[in-house]
Amino acid sequence: MTAVLEQAPANRLRKNSLGVGAITFMVISAAAPLTAVAGGTPLGMLMGNGAGFAGTYLIVTVLLLLFAVGYVAMSRHVGNAGAFYAYAARGLGGLAGGATALIAILSYNAMQIGVMGLLGAATAGLFAGWGINLPWWVWSFIAIALVAVLGYRQVDLSAKILTVLVLCEYAVVLILDIAILKTGGDSGLSAAPFSWSQITSGAPAIAILFCFAAFIGFEATTIYAEEARDPKVTIPRATYISVVLIGVFYMVTAWLMAVGAGVDKLLPALQGLQDPTTFLFGLSDRYAGTMLSQAMSILFVSSLFAGVLAFHNAVARYIYVSGREKLLPQSIGVTHSAHQSPHVASVIQSVLAAVVVGLFAVLGLDPVLALFSWLTNVATLGVIVMMAVASLAVVMYFRANPSAQENAVKTTILPGLTFLAFVIIIYLIVINFGSLSGAGGFLGVFLPGLVLIAAVVGLLLAGALKSRDPVAFESLGLPLKD
Repeated sequence: MTAVLEQAPANRLRKNSLGVGAITFMVISAAAPLTAVAGGTPLGMLMGNGAGFAGTYLIVTVLLLLFAVGYVAMSRHVGNAGAFYAYAARGLGGLAGGATALIAILSYNAMQIGVMGLLGAATAGLFAGWGINLPWWVWSFIAIALVAVLGYRQVDLSAKILTVLVLCEYAVVLILDIAILKTGGDSGLSAAPFSWSQITSGAPAIAILFCFAAFIGFEATTIYAEEARDPKVTIPRATYISVVLIGVFYMVTAWLMAVGAGVDKLLPALQGLQDPTTFLFGLSDRYAGTMLSQAMSILFVSSLFAGVLAFHNAVARYIYVSGREKLLPQSIGVTHSAHQSPHVASVIQSVLAAVVVGLFAVLGLDPVLALFSWLTNVATLGVIVMMAVASLAVVMYFRANPSAQENAVKTTILPGLTFLAFVIIIYLIVINFGSLSGAGGFLGVFLPGLVLIAAVVGLLLAGALKSRDPVAFESLGLPLKD
């Protein structure tokens, strides 16, 4: 288990290019904080448990912090850009690694391309207000082109752009939060959203799923292990900081949104809106003025762009590693001679995004209700499946490597508990998939079934690799040799 994979220095990701701050902002931007607050939170409140959504955010934040304990413990022993795939390969074996690699490629592609639909629709709406009327898919294609250029180049360029965008997102929402806090909201500040009666009201299972969807992206810290400075320190810090920053931000903002509308008035207010995603902007008009709302509408679009760029970087690295380690054709697993970026994998992702967006445009399907809703829910299911796999992989890895000298609470108890929690959440997503995604009938079964199909394809690819190259199969997920 101490062996390392030989690799020519010329075919490597750019080492020592990302510090704690850069990785933190890369993964926070994937979570798209403003998008989650403006879009996911009102919908989660409406379809889930109303004001109790803030308390649900607290519960999910604690669960993800518990997951992070085992996740970062293993990150010190698995420094591979394959992240979940590498964890599965080293903890559960190469076949599980292959299955996880394909689930990752499916999930992050689905998330990136799905968000392209919402980005196109939101940008079309923004520019229509300025007298520029273009179809949603035009803006999606423009975004695909910009992301393609940035993904092809050095990763630190993307990190710098994402840092600026995320800081702006936080700033506008924090201004609104402070305005609501200063005025005391609609009927005074109240801790009711954190009461058990509020948390368990309505449909708490739906609320939990919306909360998890808002966090998707934080787990990507380990994807940048090969590009991080001092990864054994940088990756754990970035992971914990990301969970705390995202979780506290969501929880406090959801609480103040409920207080701002009035805890008892919240659900009627949401039910009275034709589009619940305008709820945050209405609060902004009421408490902070229209100038902030206008800035927020612009930053909502930039938040979506930051998200698609971050997910593009993530999926490109999964495709690259799968090629480098021979699960996929080796011609995919190469880096650019100058930028040391996974440029071939980046191009593949960009082409795939263009094809899927083009297909939805030609078929006349709605960019939000179809493209965004269907694909992002598939992605959420896939990522939570990988979290469950990673939790189990942590337990099995440290059982097989007792010399790793990690605390049993970190390596067995907490990962075991989070594994069970994620299994329950997977069940809730599958049985509620139609309600969450709006996909009924055949699609309600086929779309979540894509995760299983991806796992089977990955299993077959890993099995084929084991037959033709046993050495490469045994090396799946190993860290590269310096």
